[in-house]
Amino acid sequence: MTIFKTVLRGILRLLYRVEVRGLAHYAAAGQRVLIVANHTSFLDALLIGVFLPERLTFAVNTFIARSLLMRPLALLVNLFPMDTTNPLSVKSLIKYLRDDNKAVIFPEGRITVTGALMKVYQGPGLVADRCGAMVLPLRIDGAQYTPFSRLRGRLRTRWFPRITLTLLAPRRIEVPAAMRGRARRQRAGRLLADIMTDMMFATSEYRCTLVEALLTARRVHGAAHSIVEDIERQPFSYRQLLQRAFILGGLMARATRSGEYVGVLLPSAVSTVATFLGLQLHGRIPAMLNFSVGSQALRSAVETAAIACVYTSRRFVAAAKLEAVVAELGQHARIIFLEDLRAQVTPWQMLRGAVAARLPRYSYRRSCAQRNADAPAVVLFTSGSEGTPKGVVLSHSNLLANQAQLSARIDFSARDVVLNALPLFHSFGLTAGMLLPLVSGIKVFFYPSPLHYRIIPEMAYDINATILFGTNTFLAGYARFAHPYDFYSVRYVFAGAEKLQDETRRQWAEKFGVRIFEGYGATETSPALATNTPMDYRVGSVGRLLPGIEAHLEPVPGIDAGGRLEVRGPNVMLGYLRHELPGVLQPPATARGPGWYDTGDIVFIDEQGMVQIRGRAKRFAKVAGEMISLAIVEQLASGVWPAQAHAVVSLPDANKGEQLVLLTENAQATRGALLERARADGIGELAVPRRLLVVRALPLLGSGKIDYAAARQYALEQLGGTDAARE
Repeated sequence: MTIFKTVLRGILRLLYRVEVRGLAHYAAAGQRVLIVANHTSFLDALLIGVFLPERLTFAVNTFIARSLLMRPLALLVNLFPMDTTNPLSVKSLIKYLRDDNKAVIFPEGRITVTGALMKVYQGPGLVADRCGAMVLPLRIDGAQYTPFSRLRGRLRTRWFPRITLTLLAPRRIEVPAAMRGRARRQRAGRLLADIMTDMMFATSEYRCTLVEALLTARRVHGAAHSIVEDIERQPFSYRQLLQRAFILGGLMARATRSGEYVGVLLPSAVSTVATFLGLQLHGRIPAMLNFSVGSQALRSAVETAAIACVYTSRRFVAAAKLEAVVAELGQHARIIFLEDLRAQVTPWQMLRGAVAARLPRYSYRRSCAQRNADAPAVVLFTSGSEGTPKGVVLSHSNLLANQAQLSARIDFSARDVVLNALPLFHSFGLTAGMLLPLVSGIKVFFYPSPLHYRIIPEMAYDINATILFGTNTFLAGYARFAHPYDFYSVRYVFAGAEKLQDETRRQWAEKFGVRIFEGYGATETSPALATNTPMDYRVGSVGRLLPGIEAHLEPVPGIDAGGRLEVRGPNVMLGYLRHELPGVLQPPATARGPGWYDTGDIVFIDEQGMVQIRGRAKRFAKVAGEMISLAIVEQLASGVWPAQAHAVVSLPDANKGEQLVLLTENAQATRGALLERARADGIGELAVPRRLLVVRALPLLGSGKIDYAAARQYALEQLGGTDAARE
C-alpha cells in the first residue's frame, strides 16, 4: 500500500506539480480531527488521500460510496457512508471521531459549479461541535482548471495545471453551552461556514502587485479572453489591453518619475483603464481626480498629493465642459492630453508594445524594477461631504485583499458581464467596477456617466449584463425609466456608498425580479467592509463583515445599542495625504494602536454577525439632550414620501442645542405627515424636523451621494428668512 501511494504521489507531482503547504498543521491538530475541504473536482479525494499522511477516512454520501468510481479510491482511504437524511449516520460519525480518529468531509456536499465556495451544510459543524474535534481547513486550488471539474465553459480548462493543497491552523467550533437544538445546529453551521470562507480568503494570492494579479488572470483565462469594452463598442482582450498600456505607459514614463503621484482626470472608459495600467507598468502611482467637484477642490487635491502632472483628454474635457476647470488646473500642474501622446506613437513603439504584450512578465520586470505589494498603488480622494477632501493611499495588497475578500463570499465567474457606470475616481467604481473584473476574468463594460437613467438600462439589455454596481440614487433612477425586461440577465446588483431605501429595493424586486445586495465600506478600506450575499442576506442590514477584518465597537455616550466602528485588516489603507502636509503619508491609528481605522460610523452587530448602520457619528444631532440619528430621520421621510429624495441637516439652536431641518424634493411635504408616521413607528417627536425646505433637487456629489456640506449651507442661507421654512 505504501508503494502504491508513493507511486501515485510521484505521478501526480509529475503531472500537476502538486505542492502541499502547511503540513505542520496536520500534526498540530491532534488525533480527533475533522478535515474540511473545498470541493473543486473529481481529483480532490485522490489528492487528499495521496498527499496527506496516514490512511484517512472520508465521510461520503451512501450512493456515492457505492459507485464504481469510488472502488479504486477504497485502496487508499477508508469510506464512511453517510445518509444525510438519517440522524443515525451523523451520530455514527460523531462516535467515530470521539474514538480519536480523523475524518475528511466536503461541507459543500458537491463539486462546485461556480468556481467559488457554494452552500456549506450545517451537519459537519454540528459533528465537530458534538464530538469536540479540531477542525482542520484544507484548501484545494488548481484542480478546478482540469477537465475533471464541472467548470467547463466557465473557466479555460487545461489538462495539467499546477495544484496546491494548503492546510491552515486547526480551529474549534465553540458554541455557548446554553444553546440547544436548532439554534445550536445553526450556530455550529455558521461557524463552520466562517472557517471555510476565512480559508478561501487566507489562501488567496493577494500579496502581489496589481499588474502581477492581472497577468495571473491573463494566464488563467487566456490572452485572447475579451475583458473590457466601452461605448466605442470595441472589445479588448487581455493582450490588446496590455499592448495599449505598454505603449501608453512608455510615453507617460518620459514625463514622470518612478514612485511619483500622477493625476488622472478621465471618465469610465477603456482609455482610462489603459492609462491606469500604463502608469502601474512603470511604477507610477495614479491619483484619480474627481472632475465633478470644481476647480477649487481639484486644485486642493493636486496640492495635497503634490501632483506635478495630470493626464486627461481633449475630447472628454470638451464633452464634460471642463475647459475652464482644466485651464485653472493647468496653473498648478502640467496638463498632458492623451491625444498628444497618441500622435507621438511610432511604428517602432507599436512593435515594442506588441512584443511586450506577448511577453508581459518579462517586460514588466524590465519596466518596473521595484515591485512591492505593500507599496502605494493608487490615490483616491474622499468626497469632502463633511469637510476638506483627503488623499487616501491604498497599496496593491490593500486592493487585491478586498477583491479576495469579496470572492470568498460571492461566486463571480468569467461568464459574468459587469456594467460599470460609476466614476473611476470613486473607490466603489474603481475597485469593484474595474479591478475586480480585471483580476477575475470578468468582462466589464464601461459607461461614462451614471446619470443617464434611460440609456444605462438599455445598455444592460444590449450587453446581457449579469452584474451591476450602483448607489441608491442611481438605482432608483434606473428603476423609474427602465423597461421591465431591461435587466433580464442581471443576477447580482450591489448597492453601496449611501443607504439603500426600501422603495428602491421594492421597485427592483417588483419590476425586475432582482434582489439588491446592500453593502458597506469606505474609501479607506478599499472599499468593502461588509455586504449582503445570497447566503447571508437581511433587509435593513449591510450583511456580515468580510473575512480577515477585525472589528471593535467603541462605546458612544447616548448610544445604547452599538458603537463607533473601528476596523483593522489587510484592506485598510496605508494612510492619508492631508492638505496641510502635502505628499506626507499619515498611517491610520486609533487608541487601539497602529493599523486601526476609525470609520466614524455608529453600527450595531447582532448575534448572527449582521451589521446595521445607525449613521455617521458626525450625523447625529443632540436635540434637547437626546442623540438623534439624521439617517433615521431621513428614513422616516422616505417612508412617508418614497418617490422623492430627502436630506436632513442639523443647525445650531439657542434653546435645544441643535435643530433638525429637512430638505425635500416633495413640494407637498408637511410636518404633520411626518408626525403621524413617527407616532405610528414609535419614533419620538424630537426626531421630527420642525423646519422643512422644499428644493427642486438635492445637491449631489459625483459619486451620487448627497452633498451634505452644500445642503447645510443652503439651509443656513434659506433660514435667514423665516418664510423659506414651513412648520
